[in-house]
Amino acid sequence: MNDHLNFRLDYRIITSLVSDKSTVLDLGCGDGTLMSLLAQEKQAKVQGVEIDEEMIYSCVARGLNVFLGDLDSGLEDYDDKTFDYVIMNQCLQQLKHPDAALSDALRVGKKVIVGFPNFAHISVRLQIFFQGRTPSTTALPYPWYETPNLHFVTIRDFIDYCRLRKVRIVQSYFTAGNRFIHLRPNLLAENAIMLLSRD
Repeated sequence: MNDHLNFRLDYRIITSLVSDKSTVLDLGCGDGTLMSLLAQEKQAKVQGVEIDEEMIYSCVARGLNVFLGDLDSGLEDYDDKTFDYVIMNQCLQQLKHPDAALSDALRVGKKVIVGFPNFAHISVRLQIFFQGRTPSTTALPYPWYETPNLHFVTIRDFIDYCRLRKVRIVQSYFTAGNRFIHLRPNLLAENAIMLLSRD
């Protein structure tokens, strides 16, 4: 049994999508846990971008290559198709300009892996309908006055966006807690992870 089975389900999914010995740019890499997993399990050459200095210290303590950066400022320092994969896990909804950031990621990476919370999950719908309040769920745990989320996207929204922008969804995974969701994901999934490509 691989050690990575003990990690979060989204990390396990992302690890399964990344090919061995590939180059990976993790945008909004946090404390570097996912990058460490990819380096160990896939022998990937990983690099991260993070805005939180405390998280950067954690990455450096793990021996990881990480740069201080604001994803809303763009990726102009990187040439086209520099990386095999660009990862944007749980950060797209926190950006001021997610369209520009995703477009930049698709330019820099041959493939992009995006993970985001689904704002159309049934628990969100029920809280809004019955309580008339900003919802709080496992995937969206913050009160309205402290949330880092600026854009609330649904799975259906994102699929429509990809169609409009001519972005191919190569693979999709939908989860709730530690389970995979196969039926009616826009209603029943808390999170989505998608592998994207422009080719």
